[in-house]
Amino acid sequence: MPDALESAFHEAMLTIYRRAKDEENYNATFFRNMVVDQGGLQAARTLINSSRPSDGYTRLWELGRLDLSVEAVVVQSSQFRSLFTEHEIEICKNRLREFGYEH
Repeated sequence: MPDALESAFHEAMLTIYRRAKDEENYNATFFRNMVVDQGGLQAARTLINSSRPSDGYTRLWELGRLDLSVEAVVVQSSQFRSLFTEHEIEICKNRLREFGYEH
């Protein structure tokens, strides 16, 4: 059973899904299904540790909304940083930087 911090992160992942849908009319069904099936933390780790950004990440970049990406949540929220390794946090920072996102 996930602890309170993991549960809060899971909810944060569902929130960025809903915001992308509501604010940008972007329905990230694959992402939502990953979160529901694997849990928010495991879904985030899978996406972060992928050798290339996901199609959803690329779509958010095209929309100018990398603020709604998993990577942005990890980097910007000190609340969730302890859930990730330093290496994973660096991957997030580098990916955001590569796509021109300033946080």
